[in-house]
Amino acid sequence: MSRLKGVAGRDPRAGFRAERRDQGTSVPQGLIKAARKSGQLNLSGRNLTEVPQCVWRINVDIPEEANQTLSFSAAERWWEQTDLTKLIISNNKLQSLTEDLRLLPALTVLDIHDNQLTSLPSAIRELENLQKLNVSHNKLKILPEEITNLRNLKGLYLQHNELTCIPEGFERLSNLEDLDLSNNRLTTVPASFSSLSSLVRLNLSSNQLKSLPGEINRMKRLKHLDCNSNLLETIPPELADMESLELLYLRRNKLHFLPEFPSCRLLKELHVSENQIEMLGAEHLKHLNSILVLDLRDNKLKSVPDEITLLQSLERLDLRNNDISSLPYSLGNLHLKFLALEGNPLRTIRREVINKGTQEVLKYLRSKIK
Repeated sequence: MSRLKGVAGRDPRAGFRAERRDQGTSVPQGLIKAARKSGQLNLSGRNLTEVPQCVWRINVDIPEEANQTLSFSAAERWWEQTDLTKLIISNNKLQSLTEDLRLLPALTVLDIHDNQLTSLPSAIRELENLQKLNVSHNKLKILPEEITNLRNLKGLYLQHNELTCIPEGFERLSNLEDLDLSNNRLTTVPASFSSLSSLVRLNLSSNQLKSLPGEINRMKRLKHLDCNSNLLETIPPELADMESLELLYLRRNKLHFLPEFPSCRLLKELHVSENQIEMLGAEHLKHLNSILVLDLRDNKLKSVPDEITLLQSLERLDLRNNDISSLPYSLGNLHLKFLALEGNPLRTIRREVINKGTQEVLKYLRSKIK
């Protein structure tokens, strides 16, 4: 009966007048009426500069049609209609949200991406049922501490904002599974961050991170870690203990050494292109039993070890633009679907063979095995 909250003690007709006044053409009456039945309202791409009051009060005010007839069919009884659980107001021109956000406590999905928001109201703490919050592609410089009250949140999308830090208590979002902080201005990740024990996917790409906390290995469920386009010079050795990790992206950083992964038995893709890695040794390869994709493009590698043949599951190997002058013939025994060698000073294999593609190169290497 949340629709009746706040109705007592005031003139109910005031709600009707407000609804007529602010809806205009931006929010047709039919959309509001349909939302009362479905619990979902999509106002994406309507050039809204503010959220109309009729949207915030959709669960509070008695609908106008209740005043127009004394008899309702079973499908039209407004007092039995559902509260709003999904609100999409993306791709508009919103610069702020009001504290009236608290009037929608039943929301499980709030999507406000691609607006011009510089902040979020403290009333967001009232959305305790929220499971997905998308505030990507805005102008947020800071997150309100109240966001840490959203204990049921599973997906939080904050990419393409102007965030420089993460609020205290962020680790209280203990049910968070998917977190995207890419394309912000973060310089550090707090150690407490690692207490997000339910996290499966973490995107930190395109920030200004110089390091990762060693405590990151406490994220026992993390499968996808994206740290592309940062300023990382090293990777904490503790990262090698992340047994659940399947996809690791470290492109466009300042790494000089490839980390070892003794516990990452499930790692399927390792992307470390556009770094300054000079050596690839047996110790880097011997534990990558499940690796399917190994991307080493644009580094400073001088050789490929014979132990590359340990990677029996490998399907894609990218070695472009390194300083490799020769390849081990045993590489031909791998079942590669893609092998890229362009941009290396190779002397043991002719250019016309390379130009014929992966299978011809593998065939050539096998033919040289004694």
